[in-house]
Order: sequence, then structure tokens, then C-alpha cells
Amino acid sequence: MNSAVNPKTLLPQSLLAELEEGLGRQYGEATTPENTPPGEQAAISDEELARWQELLAQVGRELAEPLTTALERVTTLTTTGRIDRMGLRALRDEIDRARQAGIWCQQIARLASGRIRQSHERVHLTNTVQSVLAYRAREMHAHGIQLTQSLLPIEVQLDASMLFGLLNALVDWWLDCAHGTVELRVDTRNWPVRAQLHCVFAHHPLDQPAPTADMVHNRVNTMRWHLLEQTARTLGLVFDRQVDASHVYLHLEFPSTVQDMSHVQEPETPDHGFIDSVNSKPLAGSHVLVIAARRDLRLQIREALKSMGLVLDFVSSVREAIEFCREGLPHAIVFEGVLRSLPFEQLASGIRQEVPEFVFVELVNEGRTFDISTISATGMARVGCEGIATALPSALVYELSRVM
Repeated sequence: MNSAVNPKTLLPQSLLAELEEGLGRQYGEATTPENTPPGEQAAISDEELARWQELLAQVGRELAEPLTTALERVTTLTTTGRIDRMGLRALRDEIDRARQAGIWCQQIARLASGRIRQSHERVHLTNTVQSVLAYRAREMHAHGIQLTQSLLPIEVQLDASMLFGLLNALVDWWLDCAHGTVELRVDTRNWPVRAQLHCVFAHHPLDQPAPTADMVHNRVNTMRWHLLEQTARTLGLVFDRQVDASHVYLHLEFPSTVQDMSHVQEPETPDHGFIDSVNSKPLAGSHVLVIAARRDLRLQIREALKSMGLVLDFVSSVREAIEFCREGLPHAIVFEGVLRSLPFEQLASGIRQEVPEFVFVELVNEGRTFDISTISATGMARVGCEGIATALPSALVYELSRVM
């Protein structure tokens, strides 16, 4: 008989410390003013403590379940000495699920820590929503999700990279639990003027019997939801989620809407360019595929990007990259220039037919070259191999932020 898993035993102490610090930063003194009655403070504290306890329990489930199954497969392999192709693929998928759960947990802890420096810039919310939906259209189609949209043109003031992360987290959540049609609406409330994003979807097939309350809870409260929720909190959004027997209703409200920002002063924090952007990990969770045949080059790239919170996958040939992209596109491809060939050009052409502004970064043997895509003759960013440590992070921050 399996004993109950304590999720805290599955997490490194450093990550637990970040989560606890995030809880203190976000929901301690910062959100309980001195004039708040003690009873209300206790209620807020209990509510937030319950939220973090639920998160830890979910982390435990999403780590333990795939790893338990993977361990059973490894035990069978050790006993029999054999594993078929399907078993090997399943083992890889189970390990990848556990790895992804760990990555989500790190992202949530980082968002909750209060250490992320956010820019204060004018962003076209509607265009950004449309861009993300176009980028993720193939995945939604593969999951049988249809969209109905009603999007008014609205601009907001917030961190563009964080908004991009929020919207991608929203789509990830749909892919995890939505069935049939997702209704999406962007509009404003009259006073004060605030942009609003609403979405409604069924959390189970409507032609099947209604699930139990526990099944609904497990279906909609995944790590993807917790990442979406924490991103919204970090951005300072007002949000509300309602779940009934068949549907989920999510409402996000943007307090810093452009029409209401004329009296707000610019932030005092100076703009230090790429360095602050990289250190604040604005692109955490973005997926980058690296195509490099040389092991030493792969190591250089991994070292250069390790502090950015990116999800990195490495392949050593264009053929492997083509196979990889058939399962789903990353957000960017970094590739070794010597691998540029007709098959690569066909891959790039096919991707850009689907996503015209897809990010490519070519690594060239030209010293410390750094050309952004808008001035490059190829339409792809170029970074010299001697400048990988400094120029590659900047190139990815610029290129990914540009297309959001």
C-alpha cells in the first residue's frame, strides 16, 4: 500500500525557501496595511497559506506520478534486460513530465520572490493576444480546440515580456483542460477605464457524464494554472475564476490601461538595456531549440543561457530538428551556421510560412559579430562564436521581445 507523499520531500530546500520568501514578500507586509483589522489580516493569511499548501501538494503529485511510473519501467528493464520502442518513448515522456513540473515550480518561485524587475511600457494588448493565438494555432488545432474571439483594440502599461508569458501560460492551461470551444473577449470597463480579458471554456466533453467535484478540481488546478495565477499576481492584475459543473470562467483586469495612465509618472528605475532584462529573466519559460553538432559549442550555449530561465533542447543535426519541430514549434531556434543547408532552408521556410516572424539566431565563425534580424541580410539574427557568452542572451531577449 502506497503511503501519502509529502510534497516538501520532493523539492530542494533552496526552492522551498524561495516559495516561503515569496509568500512573505507578496502576502505579508506588502498586502496587509497597518490599518487592516487583525481579523481581516488573519483571513488573508489563511487564504494565501491554503493556496501555497495546495501548490506544494500539486507539485508533489505532478512530480511523483510520472516518476513512480518511470521507476516501475526502470525496474522492469533491470529485471528483464529489455525494453521496446514504445516503452522507451513512454519512459522519456514520463521523465520529461517530471522535469517540466520542476521547471514550472522554479518559475512560480521566481515570480513570487519579488525580485523580477518589470518594465513600464505601452503595449498593445489586443495585438499581443492575436500574435500569441496565431503562434499557438497549430497546437490548439491538434487538441481540437476552436476559438471564438471578440477583441477590441486596447493598450495597457506593463512589462511586455511578462504579458507574453501570461498569455502563453493561459494557452498552456487551455491545452491542458479545455474541450471544444474557447470563448475569448477583450474589452474595457467604463470607470475607471480598465482593459479586461475574459475567457470561457468547457472543462470536460459536454456529451459525457458530469465529472465529480474532485475530478474537476484536479483537472483545472494543474501546475499550468498555478503558473498563470502567479504571473497575473506578479503583474498586479485583478483576476477572478469561477468553476461550475461544466465550464470555467476566467476574468483578468488590467489596472494600468493606457486611457487611465496620463497622470502616472515614469518609473524612476533607469533603463540599463539588455543587462537588466536578462537578469530579471523576463523570458523565463520560453522554449529554445539549439541545433549544434559540436559538443563544445553546445556547452558554451548552455552556459551562456543558464541564468535566463529558458527551456533548452539540443539536437545535433537538421534532420533531428525537423523531427523535433513536427511535434511542436519552440519559440526560437539557435543554430550553428555550418549546418545551414537546403534541408535547413526548407525547415526555416516552412516555419515562417506558419509564423512569419519566428526567431532564428545563427552562430557564425566571425569573431564577436552581433547583427539583429532587422539589419541582417538573411532576416535572421547573427552572433559570432567568440561572443556567445555576452551577445547570445542579448540577441534572444531582443528578438523574442520584438515579436511578442
